[in-house]
Amino acid sequence: MMAVSGEQAPAGERMLRMPSCLLKLTRVVLSHKPWALFILIVAFVSFVYHKLHWGIWEDPNSRGHPYGLSDEISCAHYVPSSLNIAAGPSPSTGNVFFVETSEQTTPSYLFSCSVESAARAHPGSRVTVLMKGMAKGNTSLSKHWAFSLLSCFPNVEIQPLDLTELFSGTPLAQWYLQPQRYQEPHILAVLSDACRIVLMWKFGGIYLDTDFIVLKNLQNLTNALGIQSEDVLNGAFLSFKPKHEFMELCMQDFVQNYNGWVWGRQGPELLTRVFKKWCSLRTIKTMSCKGVSALAPEAVYPIPWQNWKKLFEAVSALELHKLLEHTYAVHIWNKLSHGTKLEIPSQALLAQLYSQFCPATYAKMKQDSEEWARRAV
Repeated sequence: MMAVSGEQAPAGERMLRMPSCLLKLTRVVLSHKPWALFILIVAFVSFVYHKLHWGIWEDPNSRGHPYGLSDEISCAHYVPSSLNIAAGPSPSTGNVFFVETSEQTTPSYLFSCSVESAARAHPGSRVTVLMKGMAKGNTSLSKHWAFSLLSCFPNVEIQPLDLTELFSGTPLAQWYLQPQRYQEPHILAVLSDACRIVLMWKFGGIYLDTDFIVLKNLQNLTNALGIQSEDVLNGAFLSFKPKHEFMELCMQDFVQNYNGWVWGRQGPELLTRVFKKWCSLRTIKTMSCKGVSALAPEAVYPIPWQNWKKLFEAVSALELHKLLEHTYAVHIWNKLSHGTKLEIPSQALLAQLYSQFCPATYAKMKQDSEEWARRAV
């Protein structure tokens, strides 16, 4: 789904209005040699292209409307009273962590929905979003619509991700300082894999990838991770107490069996092999072993990655209820689904999840979709 935003002046007037500097250039050029006309043509074409590109085709997450919340997305209307607690969440209730290991500072709709849905489902917990792009002192983040929206939730904190500090005091400290790591093809995914196990070991709580939509409170799932598919665990959701031995073993395995050139080696494969050793198993199954639980797929991965297109298919309210009856959160498999157009509004499964579990983000999506439709006429 695409949405476009910008100033309210007519598009043609905005695109073709020539600035005074360009008018002066015109007069100068016309008074000199004819070849100089070429400069004027290039300058004018460049100006028009710039206005066309940034005014029409620009990603809605980076300019214009997206830098503020409309009246339709007011904090008072969309933040439930149970979250409007002056004192904020109690630290004793644990954290919910999200991590962005790239320099990206323009969150997508799905990113916003992930954090919003977690904040709504955990009103008594601190939802912490750690972003590497903030570590360089970026002060413009608050202008983006997603940060404005998420600031409505008193239990949401967005903080810089300092990887050197995070990995300090762990087996991953020396691994991270090796510069050749950044030549590896999956370094951002590997950094994310590293962050989640270190966060769980150091601080405990809940870790979620930024392509989850949370339906229910996850805090009763302690020392747990989910089965993705037959014989494979996934770390997109983790819930552990701090300094847990299982997470310590994961950190040790991360370094000892490291191979950043193989996709998933430091993520699902790592968790699967550590769990098998932990429980002396050959095959993963739904179970609890030595205090660590492998949750059934329907708990957090109700849509298998092979069936990700189902997220964009229309479903009835009854079908949706049956599908999610035993589900705490839905993984959206953004690596596969991110390029697929989502109609807003619609009866698509994903659209209904947005509407029910992150209504403020959904309202922004609907607003942008309507704006794009108006401009397309």
